[in-house]
Amino acid sequence: MVAGSTHARALGTGHSFSRIADTPGELISVAGLPPVADIDTAAATVTAAAGVRYGDLARRLNMAGWALPNLASLPHISVAGACATATHGSGDRNRNLPAAVRRVELVSADGSLVTLDRDADAARFPGAVVALGALGVVATLTLDLVPAFEVRQYVYDNLPADQLASHFDEIMGAAYSVSVFTRWRGGRHDQVWVKHRDGDPEGFPAGQPWHGARPADGPRHPVPGMPASVTTQQAGVPGPWHERLPHFRLGFTPSSGAELQSEYLLPRRAAVPALAALAGLGDLLAPVLQTSEIRTVAADEAWLSTAYRQDSVAVHFTWILDPGAVGPVIAAIERALAPLGARPHWGKVFGVLPEEVRGRYPRWDDFRALARSLDPRGKFRNDFMDAYFGGED
Repeated sequence: MVAGSTHARALGTGHSFSRIADTPGELISVAGLPPVADIDTAAATVTAAAGVRYGDLARRLNMAGWALPNLASLPHISVAGACATATHGSGDRNRNLPAAVRRVELVSADGSLVTLDRDADAARFPGAVVALGALGVVATLTLDLVPAFEVRQYVYDNLPADQLASHFDEIMGAAYSVSVFTRWRGGRHDQVWVKHRDGDPEGFPAGQPWHGARPADGPRHPVPGMPASVTTQQAGVPGPWHERLPHFRLGFTPSSGAELQSEYLLPRRAAVPALAALAGLGDLLAPVLQTSEIRTVAADEAWLSTAYRQDSVAVHFTWILDPGAVGPVIAAIERALAPLGARPHWGKVFGVLPEEVRGRYPRWDDFRALARSLDPRGKFRNDFMDAYFGGED
């Protein structure tokens, strides 16, 4: 299919909100590939088909006594799609999902299989995983594993905003994974989700008030007022990693797609200034915002990763499905965060100009050269890629 097409782009589970997957040619879904998940216990790796959902892969790994270091909020997303766009979970010491990739096998522009390996192709590999679909259609990925572990999840309500600003490192580093949900108004953040890995020291008082926040008196949904039945087990009940690290259960669909999403990653040192800048936009955000999530992500080496060589703070926004109303709000956020070096998530809605985005990626030229070496005629280019990485020379 790739060899016979003039233009082509790959699709995973379709959880991108930008125009990154658009093409005038063939849209090729990898969801129908055989759901390979071959575990190599000696190497502590798993080779998975591109279209496998993280939740399905995680269940198989856990049954075999293995785990991935981290997971995103949703277990419903495909492995290849999440890695291609630098999707991440949370945790001061946790890198994003593509950082676990050791090997990638893809169908290149002429239809041949190309394998790039972290060790054997050290010079090119950092550009081959967070690749935005520009190198070919990924067939399989080989991921590093760790022994399976258990997690306890706790939720706190109504964290005073001044407490997060003055104790940011302490709060975000209190457990294996920490998320703060907020609507940027009222001087308080709605919820703090604390995911504690069993065996680690506890940096928070389970079941007691903490920095002015109170333990939740029942299960919570990140969007206040939404049913918590779709969320993963809370209240400190221990459970396997894959049933606690995501916010949502695999067996439920957390939304119908009636939303838009944006996200920006900033240098960790910019966390507190970013909080202040966004708090000042609370009234502007209120009519179109469902919820916002604050997380931390450790640095990695992928050229196009939003956390490339910098420990980062991520600020995610879930909007109502109204592009006309949301667009001006996104523009205001980007103006506020631009001086802080914000990098927009490749798979979310953003309006940062191409020249500004390019300036935030030191290896932009190297990635462009890699893409052109594997796809000299631009089969995998589209309007999105041409805007941010240049069209015909």
